[in-house]
Amino acid sequence: MTSSVLPVDEIITNNPIYKRALTLANHGKSAPYERLEFLGDRVLGLILADMLYHHFPAENEGDWAMRFTLLAQEKTLAEIAKQIGLPKRLITQDNALRQNSSILADVCEAVIAALYLDQGLEKARQFVQTWWTPLLNRSHETIKDAKSALQEWAQKHQQMPQYTVINRIGPDHAPLFTIEAKIEGFGETQAVGPSKKEAEQNAAKQLLTQLTGE
Repeated sequence: MTSSVLPVDEIITNNPIYKRALTLANHGKSAPYERLEFLGDRVLGLILADMLYHHFPAENEGDWAMRFTLLAQEKTLAEIAKQIGLPKRLITQDNALRQNSSILADVCEAVIAALYLDQGLEKARQFVQTWWTPLLNRSHETIKDAKSALQEWAQKHQQMPQYTVINRIGPDHAPLFTIEAKIEGFGETQAVGPSKKEAEQNAAKQLLTQLTGE
């Protein structure tokens, strides 16, 4: 698809639900897309989970969770929103909002919900697979290597990273861990994740960014 073609035009029909998905808040009122965003988040989550299950059968749920986190995060959603031309499609009087990553991510989910309601799950799946499949392998690399990279940095400074569980909340089937990553004399940070492994990776990534500025 070339930049002169608006990819989202290929899925939008005359159904007014797409207008709701693309309309931002006005004068302090709730944005029309917010209810659709809620649904779209769940539809996207189901499709991504199914993709990970079938693309990486040898991995465990912890590995899938790390991949899922990056595939469903705001940055990824905002990037895809720009690729499919959503900024031009937003219905708003504030043009600055067209580049707001949080809004773009939310509207991207709202469009997925609209597509699901208008044309069914398989059409929504086709859309998600088209835009997310190229990210499947790339999605894991940064977070997967964070602890190794942090350890290499620490060893160069005659230190070793320390990881401490600060908190654990939620039921056994859906826990949320808070982990502190620390290098004595250099810095510390905290991050959360649905497993200790993922929380450690998230904390390592944050601390590495803090230490190196990268």
